[in-house]
Amino acid sequence: MKNIVLVLPLLFAATTLFAAEPKAATPMENKTSSTSDEDGFVSLFNGKDLNNWDLKIRSGDAEMAKKVFAIDDGMVHVFKDFPPDYKLNTGRNLTHGLFYTKKKYRNFIFRFEYKWGKNMVNNFAQFQYDGGMYYHVTNDKIWPTGIEYQVRYDHIANKNHTGDFWANHIQWYADEQGNFLLPKDGGKAQPLKKGEHLAADDASYHGLDGQWNQCEVIVMGDKYAIHKLNGKIVNMATNLIQSEGLIGLQAETAEVFYRNMRIKEFDEVVPMENFLK
Repeated sequence: MKNIVLVLPLLFAATTLFAAEPKAATPMENKTSSTSDEDGFVSLFNGKDLNNWDLKIRSGDAEMAKKVFAIDDGMVHVFKDFPPDYKLNTGRNLTHGLFYTKKKYRNFIFRFEYKWGKNMVNNFAQFQYDGGMYYHVTNDKIWPTGIEYQVRYDHIANKNHTGDFWANHIQWYADEQGNFLLPKDGGKAQPLKKGEHLAADDASYHGLDGQWNQCEVIVMGDKYAIHKLNGKIVNMATNLIQSEGLIGLQAETAEVFYRNMRIKEFDEVVPMENFLK
């Protein structure tokens, strides 16, 4: 389903602790949380149009892409005016796609917010409420060559997947249940494998309650990537094989809203320990 890139092994030190039990977020917990202050962040979305983004869907239909990524009250509303159950589980997923930045990014913090709508489309039975954010994209086909910060909610199992990696040969650390865990907290290096690498399962999240989730991706060239959800580190990788690329946000199997896409760039690599305090 998704093209992927290589991430090579490296052990690392960290100081972030995780709570013992997974839970859904409350409105109070849904406040915007920061890795750093707002100084230096630039908005990539003006709330009015996507003129500074490139829209691409699997069919190559530029006009349909504008309908897939509609603008609605200052948000990008994916599948806004599509009929219920559009092409649902038919295998004809021509509206899979992303809207991409025109610029490549190397060292950065990228923040965005999302929430789920009601409409189910495409191969929903396989992946349920599914979207995503790609970075270090070097080939913007559908699906791209890059690394994915998964945005997904499995309503059947009531399980969050936002913050999962989709990547190949990633040296990544997990508990006995296969969820990300820092080595200092008992996480063990996992065998290299293709596909999904689960985020920590104890982060607060919003599923179908109509509330917004705050996402943050910290990437420093080919050195490391940190995935955060609602203020909590939920995944991490080091020694990325790609050092820069485009950023994209995804349309896949369900109605989803994106807003507040902001980025802060750095001239030099910031030590990982700075973000693990």
